Amino acid sequence: MKKIFLQGAIIVLLFFSALFCLRQVNWMSLFQIQQLSENTEHELGDVLLDVILKTEKEIGNHQVTNAVDSIVSRICESNNIVKDQIKIHVIDKDEINAFAMPNGYLIVYSGLIANSDNQDELAGVLSHEIAHIQLNHVTKKLLSELGVSAVVTLTSGKGSTVILKEALKKLSTLTYSRGLEKEADLKGVDYMINAQMDPTALAHFLMKQAGDENESAKYLQWASTHPDSRDRSIYIIDYIGNKTVNKKAVLSDSTWNKLKENSN
Repeated sequence: MKKIFLQGAIIVLLFFSALFCLRQVNWMSLFQIQQLSENTEHELGDVLLDVILKTEKEIGNHQVTNAVDSIVSRICESNNIVKDQIKIHVIDKDEINAFAMPNGYLIVYSGLIANSDNQDELAGVLSHEIAHIQLNHVTKKLLSELGVSAVVTLTSGKGSTVILKEALKKLSTLTYSRGLEKEADLKGVDYMINAQMDPTALAHFLMKQAGDENESAKYLQWASTHPDSRDRSIYIIDYIGNKTVNKKAVLSDSTWNKLKENSN
């Protein structure tokens, strides 16, 4: 009898403990975040892009835009990604940076192109950022950084200049968790292998940045916002292992050289 009573008491205790834990979860907030990530991503991306294009100089040189588009097109076509979902904008800025925004916008600074030793290094960074977009990291991370109310304000067209600038700062210097960063790195490597690009170039780019961070930190924005470059380079090489990569250049040497020249 005592055993039955004890078992009953334990069941009741577990029930109320579970109920207490469930009540601590802000289900409405979680629901709102999910709804916002699905329903307002387009508006959020458009609002933020509008601010960028009003405050920064976009490169209109077709030799630059067409070359970058060719690299992104290869990545998308080889990985069953709808190319129209990735919207590229090349900005004339010395910082070595690229970042993903809501609604599939991919912002690329000319400094990244100018400081890539070869087209596969550039492709590696682009693949990483496309992975963030495809894995739905961007909007969720921004929501967690700014909060639901701030995002609602932005997408309603009532966002203050302060909130808009803060949102853009978060995007251009967005630091993902170690787990999300690694997920995007490895997905980016898969993209490159499928696209017949050299995935070790991403590892080399990261290692190069790890060595240069102290000397030119103000220019290495992508390195400073994506920490542990050396560790990332090591696990990327480990992940590649003995995978077969059939390399095929996207751009001719002359096209790559013109892209670099026009990005300086």
